[in-house]
Amino acid sequence: MTRLGQVTIDDLAPPVRGSDYSRLSQRISEAGLFRRRPGYYVARFAVVGVLFAAAWLAFFLLGDSWWQLAVAAFLAVLFGQIALLAHDLAHRQVFRRRRPTEALGLLVGNLGIGLSYGWWMDKHTRHHANPNHEELDPDVAPDILVWSQRQARHSSGLARFIGRRQAALFFPLLTLEGLNLHVSGFRAVCSPGLKRRSLEALLLTTHVVAYLAAVFLVLSPGKALVFIAVHQGLWGVYMGSIFAPNHKGMPMFSGDERPDFLRRQVLTSRNVRGGWFTDVALGGLNYQIEHHLFPSMPSPHLRRAQPIVRDYCAEIGVPYHETGLVTSYREALRHLHHAGAPLR
Repeated sequence: MTRLGQVTIDDLAPPVRGSDYSRLSQRISEAGLFRRRPGYYVARFAVVGVLFAAAWLAFFLLGDSWWQLAVAAFLAVLFGQIALLAHDLAHRQVFRRRRPTEALGLLVGNLGIGLSYGWWMDKHTRHHANPNHEELDPDVAPDILVWSQRQARHSSGLARFIGRRQAALFFPLLTLEGLNLHVSGFRAVCSPGLKRRSLEALLLTTHVVAYLAAVFLVLSPGKALVFIAVHQGLWGVYMGSIFAPNHKGMPMFSGDERPDFLRRQVLTSRNVRGGWFTDVALGGLNYQIEHHLFPSMPSPHLRRAQPIVRDYCAEIGVPYHETGLVTSYREALRHLHHAGAPLR
């Protein structure tokens, strides 16, 4: 395992020349889809930044009012969009160089939304290297949810209790994901392995202090607590709704099962069909197969890469799974129900 924050997704070594992946990569390169999109990201950061500032301005102008719950819901969406920008930064889709990438990542992640950029980058890098591998992918490590029947049989305590009904409890549990992200960040800065942990701790603490000060100075204690619950709860649901369709319910590996790079990424990923609204809401992660194959590709190019990847997979006989958004949730919940079967 690498030290936290030391390795980026871009450092993962692709297969050697002559492989199925290298031939696909050549086609993508010839289509010009690896080139950076600075204008796109300037516009995207500007729009999200202006909306973020407008939301907090509205918060201070509204004062001690129950209408603030609408602001809380709007901020939940904006926190999700900022997290998606941090995701693109971590994949070096925005900048080629590490220094500006990390600097902006720390600002938007730690200071902007209270999410540890270094912790998340380490976790996400390990996920990309071995998606849906029970022992190697932190996103399917057993915690309060189990992702396979083998994990269910070895579960205990809260995971064993929740696992019986985890499909029904999945979306309600997502209301706690925002809090979990904050707590995980502070736990990471207490770990000696986190790079720049003093700076990360300072930025995380500044975010929390400023956020709580604003909420409790403007709102009465009761309204403040409800505002925090709505904001953090909806943010958690939004984050979970973005990432749940990507791999949940797709094939899982364990032990020495480790196909080549292309198959490892394609077989474990699911694409979600949709138009421009789906692209914006999911930040381009609805093209999960293309994103996993080419993580540093700017997100606006993923839609153009899709037909190239889909046709190539058909050409070499690799299953390519794509479905609608509602069906993707249904497949994920069906998988959770199946994984918890030994506990029932």
